[in-house]
Amino acid sequence: MEELVRRTRDTGRREELWLPGDKIVVAVSGGPDSTALLHVLYALASEESLHILAAHVDHGFRGAESAREAEAVRSLCGGLGIPCETVLFDVPAYIRETGMNPQAAAREKRYGFLHEVAERYGAARIALAHHADDQAETVLMRLLRGAGATGLSGMAAKRRERNVELIRPFLRMNKADLIAYCRMAGLTYCTDPSNEKRGYFRNRVRLDVLPFLEKYNPNIADSLVRLAEISAAENDYLDGAAEDVFRAAARRAGDGWAIGRQALLDLPVALQRRLIKLILNYLTLEKESISFERIERIRQAAIEPAPTTWSIDAGYGIRCLREYETLRWTREGAKPDDEPFFYTVRETKGWLFVAETPGELVIRVRDGRPRESERLAEGRASAEFDADQVPFPLTVRGRRPGDRMSVMGLNGTKKVQDMFVDAKIAPSVRDRLPLIWDAEGRLLWIPGLRRSSVAPVTAATQRRLRLEWKEASARGGEAMAELGGETDD
Repeated sequence: MEELVRRTRDTGRREELWLPGDKIVVAVSGGPDSTALLHVLYALASEESLHILAAHVDHGFRGAESAREAEAVRSLCGGLGIPCETVLFDVPAYIRETGMNPQAAAREKRYGFLHEVAERYGAARIALAHHADDQAETVLMRLLRGAGATGLSGMAAKRRERNVELIRPFLRMNKADLIAYCRMAGLTYCTDPSNEKRGYFRNRVRLDVLPFLEKYNPNIADSLVRLAEISAAENDYLDGAAEDVFRAAARRAGDGWAIGRQALLDLPVALQRRLIKLILNYLTLEKESISFERIERIRQAAIEPAPTTWSIDAGYGIRCLREYETLRWTREGAKPDDEPFFYTVRETKGWLFVAETPGELVIRVRDGRPRESERLAEGRASAEFDADQVPFPLTVRGRRPGDRMSVMGLNGTKKVQDMFVDAKIAPSVRDRLPLIWDAEGRLLWIPGLRRSSVAPVTAATQRRLRLEWKEASARGGEAMAELGGETDD
């Protein structure tokens, strides 16, 4: 009997399942596993400075029988002097109301109550009585369903949920050891007849599949538990490596995330998949159900060498987009406004901050032809026009369908949409690029892309209209001071 207490104490310290002074809510069904857990933690409470209380849920499935189990738990706790909280739920009615399967509905109600008790008492931990046999069943069930390394990790010895830690001190103990402990300690416990019904997948695995596999490996349960431990360690390592890559390479893009395509392809395949899953995890609450097929579909599409754009439904209300050499994940509800931004510029000197970009347009009018030192790469940070040929007010707005520009060297005009495609401007960026128009409705300039053939500076030019575009990172006191603004020291 002392052996199980010692092993549990050693496990708790090694895995840091609790700290001195912790309040722990023990989930007690009344069966041998949870009965042993309550008694072992009670035996450790003084040595480990723990405060133990119990919580029991009657799911309302078995009427008078489950009521007797609740009374047995209260009696056990009363004999040990442990506070006990119990509740009766009508889970069958909840199933009819929600359409959930019985196990999922019972779990939702049970865990909700455990969290409620933990919050009421200020408990830091909820102790669950899952043991090595449960772990073996879980791993085998997930293996049969085609799980990867994350699923094969099985149940964790501790896991954060809401504001408390779920702990499983018995995860390396066999059920036979727990039953033997109850017998030696003189503890009575209840048995749930539903555990023998083959209607549940877990029961079929326990009653049929594991006994069959034991014919080929008598230690199959130990092998599955060992597989879980190995998978969990490797899973933690890969998760940490994916986090490191994410912090180094990913950037915020609206309400989602973006990463360079090559940064993804430079990773080993295992990390490519982990990184994609990590980004999806950040954007959805459905963390446990992200399928291999969805992750692999995105990864395979990203491998395609031809520069292109595409959009994939990643599930869970998320879309993955490739915009040439950028991969972007966003929630499907996030999309630009139907109407583009629109600003009017009436003065021939000053600056205009465009919040949607963000950036600012700086406007100057200067006399004479530009000196060589004043010339900048046309179509990038600045553009110059013959000021006497550009009527004000100017308009700064987002693109609209059908926008066209008169292009130097081209007889006629060209669609702005085609210019964006030729320059490989990502679709998510196009709606945020400012287009600058004169009062006659001529497109003068798209900052960072191209200026039009309108109002060129020639030998006859007397005054130059100089337009500069400064991105948010380049904004500063220099421009403010030159245009008569104020700056902070």
